Amino acid sequence: MHFHPLRRSQCLASQCNRRDSDEIRLEGMSSPRVLESDSTAGRPVALDRRQFLGLSAAALASQACSANHEPTSETAKPNVLFLAVDDLNSWLGCMNGHPQTRSPNMDRLAARGVVFHNAHCQAPICGPSRASLMSGYLPSTTGIYGQISDRDLREASLETGSTPFLPEWFARNGFHTMGVGKLFHGHAPDRAFAESGGREPGFGPRPEKRINWDRDKTSTDWGPFPETDEEMPDFRTAQWAVERLGRDHEAPFFLAAGFLRPHVPWHVPKKWFDLFPPDDLEMPPYRPGDQDDVPTISRELHALPMMPTTEWAIESGQWKYIVQAYLACIAFVDAQVGKVLDALDASPYADNTYVVLWGDHGYHIGEKNRFGKHSVWEEATRTPLIVAGPGIAAGSTRKPAGLIDLYPTLTDLCGLPSNAANEGHSLRTVLEDPNSADWPHAALTTYGRNNHGVRDERYRYIRYEDGSEELYDHEDDAHEWNNIADDPAYGEVKQRLAAHLPELNVPWSEKSVYDYNEYLEAHRERNL
Repeated sequence: MHFHPLRRSQCLASQCNRRDSDEIRLEGMSSPRVLESDSTAGRPVALDRRQFLGLSAAALASQACSANHEPTSETAKPNVLFLAVDDLNSWLGCMNGHPQTRSPNMDRLAARGVVFHNAHCQAPICGPSRASLMSGYLPSTTGIYGQISDRDLREASLETGSTPFLPEWFARNGFHTMGVGKLFHGHAPDRAFAESGGREPGFGPRPEKRINWDRDKTSTDWGPFPETDEEMPDFRTAQWAVERLGRDHEAPFFLAAGFLRPHVPWHVPKKWFDLFPPDDLEMPPYRPGDQDDVPTISRELHALPMMPTTEWAIESGQWKYIVQAYLACIAFVDAQVGKVLDALDASPYADNTYVVLWGDHGYHIGEKNRFGKHSVWEEATRTPLIVAGPGIAAGSTRKPAGLIDLYPTLTDLCGLPSNAANEGHSLRTVLEDPNSADWPHAALTTYGRNNHGVRDERYRYIRYEDGSEELYDHEDDAHEWNNIADDPAYGEVKQRLAAHLPELNVPWSEKSVYDYNEYLEAHRERNL
């Protein structure tokens, strides 16, 4: 990615009334502390063949846990430290992101593990992305295309109601599971963790009056606030995780900590903003008219009525301050991650713990005339993924990976039986050889029923519900500025990538909601 100084002459002003969808009705929801680990039973329902097969796979995998698997001694099992960072794009030093970013702690984790430079979410908004990761199912299998509350997740689809979530799978195999902060869309469903620190409501403290951006249905704003780190929820999330790492654990543990920043509002104390003088910052790549060659449905799907446009940000002079705020939030959350990594390094578990750091999706900071996630373009789907631990040599890979691959990867690394219901693939092959030729998989991102993006090592292919297409060659178009889908020379490329599209595309789950974009509102109604 190439960055450049801000040039006001790039486009005309266009006051924006775009809107973001992640902070839906759930952002003030607090989750209960959970003290049990068994999943709830599914409701009595009539099963079709696909549902019966899905349940059968889950049942067989569950039987493998109790009947067929003979684990090694509890002390021999490795632990898992599972770190989620909300709305974090590729602006890390270890990912060659923004050239002025400061992420020393995430970078030092990367220096001892494998960095996935081509990892992607399965949905470009928080709820369905996290539901997919935690359940091991694609959105096109569950119908969870929009946001989903934790309390509705088990009833949202037969699949999510019948298979254990990732931490529950570990609990069933003898692990003590602990979780704090934002891990699912809120915190976690009831009984997902044996020990829960919950999540503080919302996304951190805000000033009484908005500083720069005031629109309904989004908490987007930017500027220094509050005065101290101690006032931030992420500070206490780190404290909770650090305290658990300081305990004596008789059983192997699965410890998950979910950090909120850099999710909006982009507020952190002033000392973090001061690290990034706005007049010295480089701006992300942006081309006016970039979307002129995409199908109409693409512009409709990607509309963000609540959010700023890059045209507005340039005309108002705010772009450099948004970039400053996002970088400040990364630096702040990196420091919190560092505390947890320090605690692990100082503990007796340092040499026997797999550490996974992931973001739930990417984020546009001005690319393609937009600020936000909510797209099947590179900046919104690409997300950090770092895996370190016993037997993993330092390295990096551009093999495509999905967050959905984490469930089977961790069960594989920890020697647990696999969950036959998982639709992802263990990344062990790539962890052992980052340049392995034995990796035939592509990364799939879905945004509404039958709207898919496929990413391999070179291309991004997008197909929409009406058959419209986009194709980008990252070998000479890293910013996805030139849609070559109509070029007949790429017919075989499109055919090859289309083979990765899911055959099953179920209707929307009634429990999954989205009402912040006119196209997706109508799309959901006709696809229930």
